Amino acid sequence: MRTKILGAALAATAALSLTACGSDSGSDGSKGDKPAMSVSGADKSTGAITLDTTKDKPDLVVTDTDDKKYDLVKETKGRPVLLYFGYTYCPDVCSTIVADMAAAAKKLPKAEQDKLQMVFVTTDPARDTPKRMREWLDAQGGQKVIGLTSDFATIQAAAKPLGIFVEKPKKQKDGSITVSHGAEVVAYSPKDDKAHWIYTAKSTAADYTRELPKIVKGENP
Repeated sequence: MRTKILGAALAATAALSLTACGSDSGSDGSKGDKPAMSVSGADKSTGAITLDTTKDKPDLVVTDTDDKKYDLVKETKGRPVLLYFGYTYCPDVCSTIVADMAAAAKKLPKAEQDKLQMVFVTTDPARDTPKRMREWLDAQGGQKVIGLTSDFATIQAAAKPLGIFVEKPKKQKDGSITVSHGAEVVAYSPKDDKAHWIYTAKSTAADYTRELPKIVKGENP
């Protein structure tokens, strides 16, 4: 199954990826996570895809990793934003994406690092406590990544208008847990607070490093 797409141009230029991950450990996910499946399109481009239809930020008022209220629209107004939906028990995709974004951000000038908002919204809120998210994000080098959680319905509703597939975690007969979610990173311009670009799971740290200097200025990479 593929994620929904943002606009006709995106449909023509990129097939977005869906990640479904399983956990061997039952309810707490503390051991041996493994991927259940991965579906990718044929497009080989790894850098940012410019969208032909912009999207507003989700009206998301949730809880951050300090257990404090966080209003996404208010807190990120006028700032460049990278928004990603994932979860900490993900075996490889989520940690790679967060690590790549964080590594690239650290190469920006200090003033631009301070402006850029990298936001991680959990798709597995039952297990991803604020404390666990903070520890996991820091372990990926994402000390400046903002971790957010809420009830699952709120998270799914925030992802849907962006065309990002988020499915409720499912416990399998063997006790493992499968969490299916889109692997896209949505990038917002500081000029109008709208999504103009999207990265896929194929994007690399080099892609972010090359393109973030323009994105933080609201320019096409």
